[in-house]
Amino acid sequence: MPVALITGASRGIGAASARRFAAEGYDLLLVARSLADLDALATELRAVGRRVETLDLDLSRAEAIGPALAELLGRGLVPSVVINNAGAAWTGPLADMPIERWQWLLQLNLTSVFQVCLAVLPALRQAGGGRIINVSSHAARNAFPEWGAYCVSKAALASFSRCLEAEERSAGIAVSTLTLGAVNTPLWDSETVHSSFDRRAMLSAEQVAESLLYLARQPHSQTVEDLTLMPAAGAF
Repeated sequence: MPVALITGASRGIGAASARRFAAEGYDLLLVARSLADLDALATELRAVGRRVETLDLDLSRAEAIGPALAELLGRGLVPSVVINNAGAAWTGPLADMPIERWQWLLQLNLTSVFQVCLAVLPALRQAGGGRIINVSSHAARNAFPEWGAYCVSKAALASFSRCLEAEERSAGIAVSTLTLGAVNTPLWDSETVHSSFDRRAMLSAEQVAESLLYLARQPHSQTVEDLTLMPAAGAF
């Protein structure tokens, strides 16, 4: 039985992906900080016959990630696919950004992904391989005013993914990024984001989940370095 580990799993892209992977027969390791939403999703997916293990974890707390994931992975499910989806944004001029916010954003969007990968690599190697998918943004390739820190974090994530792929390829571990245009998720409702974009023109979380499943299904004989998915309305 294939197993997918998904971070940021309680809402948005993470929850849609958990439902889509469950429908395809995956058991699930779900990580999020919203325990009530995570428990509700787990109950829903267990009702259709999936095994679901959950972990209440705030990925902004670097010191908590290693021990918490070790406990989760110790429950008996070995992931064949790891989806690093959790992330955040902050809007405002770089010159006005408090250092605490900068460190918080880099921890969530970059360093926590590094930490999750460190935690799962031994299990993937022992299993003979697997696939890591890091959810990125077209902000990695562009400079958007007042989104500077977000752009930096996603550009670094893309570089990290390529480097990890180069190092782990011999162990049968493929690493891909899914680069996204704007997606209609709860990120736009967060207190650190101020935007007036038309959310009706954005990608849906379900469209993103389908792309994640496509990447997860790629045969071990090939790898997809990056898959880019944009709204038909254009870049925003």
